[in-house]
Amino acid sequence: MTEEIIGGPGVDSRDVKQRDLSTEALLTVRDLRVEFGKKGQPTTTAVDEVSFEVKRGEHLGIVGESGSGKSVTSLAVMGLLPASGVRVSGQIHFDGEDLLAASDKRMRGVRGSDIAMIFQDPMTSLNPVVTIGTQISEVIRSHRDIKKPEATERSIELLHKVAIPDARRRMKEYPHQLSGGMRQRVLIAIALANEPQLLIADEPTTALDVTIQAQILEILKQVVADTGTALIMITHDLGVVAGLCDTVHVMYQGRVVESAQRRPLFADPHHPYTGGLLASVPRLDSPRGQPLNPIPGSPTDVLPWTQGCAFVPRCPNRIDECTEKPPTLETEGDRALRCFNPLATGVDRGAAS
Repeated sequence: MTEEIIGGPGVDSRDVKQRDLSTEALLTVRDLRVEFGKKGQPTTTAVDEVSFEVKRGEHLGIVGESGSGKSVTSLAVMGLLPASGVRVSGQIHFDGEDLLAASDKRMRGVRGSDIAMIFQDPMTSLNPVVTIGTQISEVIRSHRDIKKPEATERSIELLHKVAIPDARRRMKEYPHQLSGGMRQRVLIAIALANEPQLLIADEPTTALDVTIQAQILEILKQVVADTGTALIMITHDLGVVAGLCDTVHVMYQGRVVESAQRRPLFADPHHPYTGGLLASVPRLDSPRGQPLNPIPGSPTDVLPWTQGCAFVPRCPNRIDECTEKPPTLETEGDRALRCFNPLATGVDRGAAS
């Protein structure tokens, strides 16, 4: 499929180019299930029945509140979950290779080279006693047979690409000498160091103020557009996926409850949880003094999926069937939905597409 959008004011930089989205999936996740627990104790299922595909050059968003299983899903793909106390089942195939069957040595070769990840807290992701330049060069040299001077020049080039001024001087600085936004840019540079085929961004703007968030997202859009890297954006912020992603998966309590292309999902959400997330986003055109419209309750107010729909305690559309059996994820056209009583379609819910 070929997609072309004419550029203009407010148009994403990634949309200005013509992109060829191959029909062949780069990453395929099928029936992923992640359980945590110790021997002799009940297990906790953090992710269940999660399936999705990412095509080459595609931008996919995974959205949900804290505790929905977004980050655990990404860590399972990266092979970064603990070796003990965790059971991962299902299928994860990257470029035709079964990652769940791959050895630790093989996964170390995949991580940072073919698949890279931007973590949400740069201060804990960067080594505080090692210079920025060394940390970037180390990633490059661990996957490429090049000498130190070449790695240094490549590192400086990467810092320029993520808009860090005076990059050569910054190479000698430590993480604590940089601002939060600068540290996040360094993480993006590290992730892009070996030109990965797939980039996973896990809440990359959470700890930043809104102005810096916008700068980081613009940099991320541009470098992804320049390199043609496939992207998985994990976030609770629907504004992030609205300007960045082609397809969106909405997760709740470890399961996908709705999936659709970006524009149809924002214009006409079907699941009450998706509608609640969109309705809770503040709008600039709202009347002055209008109260916010949050989803009632909290993510801990749930019904076990084995008994019914987990969203029932917070759902304004609940019916008796919702507590009698768990809903299955039904696919119709380009949309998948896990709900017995969807929202009425074609209703303006006050969310911009």
